[in-house]
Amino acid sequence: MNVLLFRPRPDKETIGLQNVMICEPLELEYISANIEALGHTCTIVDMIIEKKNVPYFVKLYNPDVVGITGYISHVNIMKRYAKEAKEVNENIVTIIGGVHAEVNPGDFESPYVDYIIRANGIRTFIDILNKLESNKKPSEKILTTDDDIECIYVPGKKPPKKDTTFNYLYPDRDKVNKYRSKYYYMFHRNCTLIKTSFGCPYNCKFCFCRQIMDDQYFARDLEDIVAELETIPETEIYIVDDDFLVGRERILKFCDLLEQKGIEKKYLIYGRADYVAANEDVIKRFKEVGLRAVIVGLESCDSKQLDDYNKRTNVEINEKAVNILKKYDVECYGTFILGLDWTKEDFNALHKWIKKLGLVFVNLQPLTPLRGTDIYEKYKPRFIVREDEYEKWDLAHLVVRPDNISVRKYYWYTMVLYYKITANPVSGWYMVKKYGLHDTLKLSFGAVAVNNQYWKKLIEGEKCRKN
Repeated sequence: MNVLLFRPRPDKETIGLQNVMICEPLELEYISANIEALGHTCTIVDMIIEKKNVPYFVKLYNPDVVGITGYISHVNIMKRYAKEAKEVNENIVTIIGGVHAEVNPGDFESPYVDYIIRANGIRTFIDILNKLESNKKPSEKILTTDDDIECIYVPGKKPPKKDTTFNYLYPDRDKVNKYRSKYYYMFHRNCTLIKTSFGCPYNCKFCFCRQIMDDQYFARDLEDIVAELETIPETEIYIVDDDFLVGRERILKFCDLLEQKGIEKKYLIYGRADYVAANEDVIKRFKEVGLRAVIVGLESCDSKQLDDYNKRTNVEINEKAVNILKKYDVECYGTFILGLDWTKEDFNALHKWIKKLGLVFVNLQPLTPLRGTDIYEKYKPRFIVREDEYEKWDLAHLVVRPDNISVRKYYWYTMVLYYKITANPVSGWYMVKKYGLHDTLKLSFGAVAVNNQYWKKLIEGEKCRKN
């Protein structure tokens, strides 16, 4: 079968991190590799980069099947893509997948969507293609009658459990070669993604990861991971595990294998502060074989808030982790959750603490109770953004009415905090010295674009309150 896969372009309302990062569509590369091995043909279209519309590509490639992936902020866009594909050819089979579809599949119900993948994306996509090939009239399939495909969405059907093995071919990265030069994360240019584990062994109350994997966690074999790294020509590697730093011996063995195989690359990973604080020697060793940056969920400068989030860390641990990373010249990208009960003083306190630690790169997210997380029901009565306005559920919009300040002030204090941390002369000079003027300017232009979106939210602040 001829398969066309789309990665959607964000809605203009979404506060877009694509202004400072665009990463390859790894999940689509996995689909491509594993279905082409069975004799199908596949094309990936990255709509973040492409300028033409969906009907153009559907007419160009004339697919039998269109697959679309995305996150919560893409729901309306993904359904629109399916509609546009059907309008070109009503016999095209449309398949929706992605992490939001797995946890909240009902959001994608549409007369233009034929299949919604509920779990085990690669295997289920293959199952669908197998069924279509054996079906003389594939356009007649109906969602509610496909009980023989275990992991597609059927209303009322009990969600299946996840696979705890990953016996699939490596992703077909060649499928996005024409986009490759456009992919980056901050200062990590021509950045390639790899995934080495699935799920997360922790249970933070605000996190969506546990829901995706039904509270399960498993990791790929280290030899297999290193073998995949040997196939990747790019130097910059972004390990997109929810948490790569799990287990001392696993990370140390990984470092040893990299050294034994002579693999010289630079790594960007996610890791917890408590792991870094308790394993300085592991960080030192990892730095020796290429660790360049760690995205750390610091979340707060208040230990009580950390307890409320069930982070199992405290301020002292966070400070120790940041200092260890700084000691070994590993960049720390700190992520923070802005409380809904905050006042101006809380924003100022966070700035004072971040300045004390010397952090330059931060991601500030208002507490966002996504459907499926432990905190969703608690905050649902206070939503100021409708749940079907998916494009605003981007972890940057304020979706819950704040307790103590207005919506407008909340956005203003967030913007000011960003300015104080990243737009001051000290931070600017740090970036120029470490990463060069060209890359610093490029990142700055992206940050300005994000800032303009925040200005829009600031102006519309009181309209949000009325929703």
